[in-house]
Amino acid sequence: MDLHCHGALGHSFDDADAAGVAAAVAYHRERGSDAVILSLVSAPLDRLVRRLTELRGILPDVPGAAGVHLEGPFLAPGRRGAHDADALLTPTPEAVRILLAAGDGILRQITLAPELPGALAAVRAFADAGVVVAVGHTEADYATAGAAFDHGARLLTHAFNGMPGLHHRDPGPVGAALERDDVVLELIADGVHVHPALIRTLFAAAPGRVALVTDAMAATGLGDGVYALGELTVEVTGGRPVLRGTDTLAGSTLTLDRAVEVCLRAGVPEEQVRAAVSSVPRRVLAPLA
Repeated sequence: MDLHCHGALGHSFDDADAAGVAAAVAYHRERGSDAVILSLVSAPLDRLVRRLTELRGILPDVPGAAGVHLEGPFLAPGRRGAHDADALLTPTPEAVRILLAAGDGILRQITLAPELPGALAAVRAFADAGVVVAVGHTEADYATAGAAFDHGARLLTHAFNGMPGLHHRDPGPVGAALERDDVVLELIADGVHVHPALIRTLFAAAPGRVALVTDAMAATGLGDGVYALGELTVEVTGGRPVLRGTDTLAGSTLTLDRAVEVCLRAGVPEEQVRAAVSSVPRRVLAPLA
């Protein structure tokens, strides 16, 4: 299972039609992902509502489509990565209510920055509604991330990326996640996002709590070129996608089978790697199954 995937073959889950969604999911299923959570990038609230409504009609007919992950729009501007700054919002109770209503039956997961005004109340509201809350794209320190986990968040979006690092005097979100046995840490193991030494370290520090994800964008499976990610333009060179004119990573062109290979080459025991693409991510969503 891939908890975090944005598309493939030129199809983005943000706007692809039913055939495009099916083609992108099928591509990932052929490469190790029996089930895929469709991730949407930050967008204006009305556009997210419209897309969630569309996907409620599309997903039941797509084998392997296991629900939707909203990666935003409640993200920290300084850690937004490849998200459109104009689409970022504060998690007001009304915005939370609107997204829960629009995503009824398909919204499985949401990434948010817990330091935003109202964010901890939003964490509780989403968690109480059965949506898995992930801490990510955040400036949160150790204490704030820990508060989010205490309020019901139980996932860390692509550990190390889009957040403060693991500093010896300021453990940050990664440190807060590591010390909680009920929190799972996503990892993009493409050889670009995280160094092999840290891949080994994360598996050793959180045995049975690492979930490999692709964070794959629409360029996956198509090779180098220029592509769209939401409202932004992405250039892919050597399989490495960045926002045009910057060095900011814009997701990946990873597939889950290659993530397994990268982890094995990094020296992670095979049984741990297999769990990271099967039992661990499925356990994250188990309460909703």
